[in-house]
Amino acid sequence: MSRPPAAGRPARIAITMGDPAGVGPEIICRALAEMPPGERAAVIVAGDPRVMARAAALVGADLRFAEESGGEPGAVAIAPVPVDGLEELRDGAVSAAGGDAAYRCVVRAAELQREGASAAMVTAPLNKSAMHAAGHRFEGHTELLAHLCGGLPSFMLLASERLSVIHVSTHVSLRGATERGTTERVLATIRTGHAHMREIGLERPRIAVAGLNPHSGEGGLFGTEEIERITPAIEAARSEGIAVTGPVPGDTVFYRAVRGEFDLVVAQYHDQGHIPAKLIAFDTTVNVTLGLPIRRVSVDHGTAFDIAWKGRADHTNMKAAIAYGRRMAARPASPAAGS
Repeated sequence: MSRPPAAGRPARIAITMGDPAGVGPEIICRALAEMPPGERAAVIVAGDPRVMARAAALVGADLRFAEESGGEPGAVAIAPVPVDGLEELRDGAVSAAGGDAAYRCVVRAAELQREGASAAMVTAPLNKSAMHAAGHRFEGHTELLAHLCGGLPSFMLLASERLSVIHVSTHVSLRGATERGTTERVLATIRTGHAHMREIGLERPRIAVAGLNPHSGEGGLFGTEEIERITPAIEAARSEGIAVTGPVPGDTVFYRAVRGEFDLVVAQYHDQGHIPAKLIAFDTTVNVTLGLPIRRVSVDHGTAFDIAWKGRADHTNMKAAIAYGRRMAARPASPAAGS
């Protein structure tokens, strides 16, 4: 659990370098270069100083990185995570070395938060194949962080100014998603989403729960999951005072949310939530991990190996992730977030 910031100072955020062969270092440097000095002073990067210095030069950013930024005025604080075999690493290529470095950056940023040295983490993209090649067999940041927290259940939220969606299930097959959507899991998703929305400043968030089947099952004609699993979870949440509606058919719930009727949608599976979120706000949607004692928000794109280290990477999404990370870090963590 992180400590609150000193009076008058912004809460510190840790930014992970991501895969050093990808676009992470570039977009971090572009975002850092545009920050006011006060905001930049409240950042610590978990990464290799050599990689970050090279990225700063690539994008023409006047940035210096130092372990203790107080000892070098104007420098960006860095928690060093050296890349093993950096000389052999190829830009834009999958490698075990890159996957291992990305993994260790996440581990280091998690340590910083547990030590109270940061209040939230912002993660640059990693590559699953590279991480697997290094022997770290996780499906992504969410699963890795859940492992670091002892296997606690976690939830994925996609957030933007226009639409926020939390998922009952994510990286499983459609059949697996159907099986995972138990009453207990749906209720836990509602509770976690409600707690997070309150944490970022909404006193009474309005939540809609999407149905699983077409037309939310049409009274059982197209499936009974809504009757047997989803509705009991909604009723239980209402009994706890949560403002929740549903199940709402998946083909209308996101339209209603974007028009302002709901603050948060509970999606039943990965693509049900991801498709509308990315369609509506592709460049500014960020990925937030909830349910863990570690606060984490990430860019919602990959390593983009095809354009990495060519000076072409767009940092819009990184800026959105950092802004959301600051929003999370500035407020006390809710009990659901593990405080």
